Amino acid sequence: MTKPPLTIYLAAPRGFCAGVDRAIKIVEMALTKWGAPVYVRHEIVHNKYVVDDLKAKGAVFVEELSDCPDDRPVIFSAHGVPKSVPQAAAAREMIYVDATCPLVSKVHIEAQRHADNGLQMIMIGHEGHPETIGTMGQLPEGEVLLVETVEDVPKVAVRDPLRLAFVTQTTLSVDDTIDIVAALKARFPAIVGPHKEDICYATTNRQEAVKAMAPKAEAMLVVGAPNSSNSKRLVEVGSRAGCAYSQLVQRAADIDWRALGDIKTLGITAGASAPEVLIEEVIQAFEDRFDVTRELVETAVENVEFKVPRVLREPA
Repeated sequence: MTKPPLTIYLAAPRGFCAGVDRAIKIVEMALTKWGAPVYVRHEIVHNKYVVDDLKAKGAVFVEELSDCPDDRPVIFSAHGVPKSVPQAAAAREMIYVDATCPLVSKVHIEAQRHADNGLQMIMIGHEGHPETIGTMGQLPEGEVLLVETVEDVPKVAVRDPLRLAFVTQTTLSVDDTIDIVAALKARFPAIVGPHKEDICYATTNRQEAVKAMAPKAEAMLVVGAPNSSNSKRLVEVGSRAGCAYSQLVQRAADIDWRALGDIKTLGITAGASAPEVLIEEVIQAFEDRFDVTRELVETAVENVEFKVPRVLREPA
């Protein structure tokens, strides 16, 4: 029986970004240098497949530093940690390696610089997300106020409306933050913004590829984890860009074939912490059922690479 034809539009860029690539490399190099077990505070990146692979190699994932022994190395996740965490590790004389994405670290430095200039911070982000917790934890309690939506802006209680600055979570959608930033500037005309957009290049690039792909596709699948902020934003961007069915899947097993029906065109992308092997797994599932033609939708070429910390480049 002949298979029905299906054109798969494959977004580029998609999947791993330089920060995720670096974080995974840090765990692997730490295991090579110090042997197993190496402890990791919080999921190194938000992807079960990646975490399980590192567990199999000897990484132990914990939620708090108190769950780590003093005599084994600990790694801090790519999302960043409050300032109190490395301070506590140093007090215990632990070996620790910070895998915070350099673009998140940039936001941390920015927040500290504004605070040093006497400005109170407003952070645009999602409550409870590790990156938000890490950024807000760079400064003392009450120095960073969280705003999640435009509706939050009139309610935020600031110390001095003339001495304010804002930063944003790096994994948000550019479209989401535009309205919030506009509302902040309307209420607080003196508010100081970042020198350069906080939303990271990889988040923006993946969203732009989705915007280019979505109008061509009857359905779109985003390969990523349900706790991955940037993956969830890609689903939303796809819907807003005109794709009638935009869904998140972790693995091929999650595909809802009934909902897809007899589609002729499909868009596929992946969040910044999803490995290419999972994207290929999803495409293979469609190739088993359809006569697939692949078409690349490329909107940017990424050649960014971040160095791993010096401690891992030095011999043990």
